[in-house]
Amino acid sequence: MTASLGTHPLRTLTTALDPATLGELGVTGPASLLNGTSASDPLCWLRRGEGLLGFGEIASFTGTGPSRFADAEQWWKELLVLAAVDDSVRMPGTGAMAFGSFAFSKTSAFESLLIVPALVVGFSGGMVWLTQLNLDGTVPTPESALALLREELLREAATSPERSTPDTPSTGTVRSGALTEAQWKETVAAGVEAIVRGGLDKVVLARDVVATFPEPVQRVSILQRLASLYDECWTYAVRGLVGATPEILIKVDGSTAQARVLAGTLDREDEPAGSTGFAAAVLGGSAKQRQEHDFAVRSLTRQLAPFATDLSFPAEPFILELPNVWHLASDVTAELASSNGHLPTSLALVEALHPTAAVCGTPREDAGALILELEKMDRGPYAGPVGWLDGAGNGEWGIALRGAMLEDAHHVRLYAGAGIVQASDPAAELAETWAKFRPMLQALNLPNHP
Repeated sequence: MTASLGTHPLRTLTTALDPATLGELGVTGPASLLNGTSASDPLCWLRRGEGLLGFGEIASFTGTGPSRFADAEQWWKELLVLAAVDDSVRMPGTGAMAFGSFAFSKTSAFESLLIVPALVVGFSGGMVWLTQLNLDGTVPTPESALALLREELLREAATSPERSTPDTPSTGTVRSGALTEAQWKETVAAGVEAIVRGGLDKVVLARDVVATFPEPVQRVSILQRLASLYDECWTYAVRGLVGATPEILIKVDGSTAQARVLAGTLDREDEPAGSTGFAAAVLGGSAKQRQEHDFAVRSLTRQLAPFATDLSFPAEPFILELPNVWHLASDVTAELASSNGHLPTSLALVEALHPTAAVCGTPREDAGALILELEKMDRGPYAGPVGWLDGAGNGEWGIALRGAMLEDAHHVRLYAGAGIVQASDPAAELAETWAKFRPMLQALNLPNHP
């Protein structure tokens, strides 16, 4: 574990931004702010034009191994002990807050992260706020926070007048990562064989591909396109990790927790012309897809139950329609139980819930061991928790799906997976991964299939 801190206690100031100031700055929403600050490579958590954008970095935590969640939680609590928080807005995500990304596996070499930004712009329910955070001993003021935002806007306006992703196809190329397509289908067959032998109900197997570009990749352009094309998803960015996930591991707002479970997938390109009710018939009527979804829901509710006084989820999943795929989806809600006068924090729940059956399998330990044996790669942050937390214990943590790692200026590693059950067909599961690669391929202006 490593951590960077200043020599002074954390200070934060959160103030609402009035419409006149927003108009003067040319800020009409997150998209306009992304357009104006691309040189900063912002931290990002956005959906439907709402969420959080963070700029700069005043403190960070990195850790690996089985204790990465507990170590991060302890670091965050220590940072908050002497914190001076001035927050007139008082909403989830205001005051002291940090963005985070955690490795999928406790064996991963990838460093899990918490990052405290210097500046946060928040959008929620028609309100816009600005939070300045520092560790240098100075007292933030509304004027100093606004000056920081102006600096971000002016710096990029002077260096890069054109930041949008071009509509013309990219000249980038895509190649297989750890396994070729043929090898990965053999891996799926091995997963099915393990299930047939007994003791394992489901395993989620992932694969990677690597995109290479002659010109430097523009990170903010990826975020712009994902936020525009996949408005129903949560567009995220924490350092080199970017993506747009449809799945929420846990959201905590006071004493209420929510999760969205996805399992069961149908490619929208498979829909026959002129058909109606295609997704409901194929997904809802598939025993294989319903079984996969049921495993995922039961896994999450079983892990969440010890932290809740009341837990509810629908008897039947609904069809979630995204631009690339349909999913079977279930929204789970819980009233959190207090322990010694304290509610569990969002990060404590992340540790308890991760990994779910939707990204690992069931039983969890057996599925995790098989993943390490068969995938021949380190997932890094793929399918790990990504999101944010604040000083009150609130937070939103998605599962890092439909995403990629920007490994350097010219190479991007994309990840996608599929839930394997006894009825799985390797060729169909391979096709499903290409459907799940599609959001990032679109964001990179690459064709869906090389």
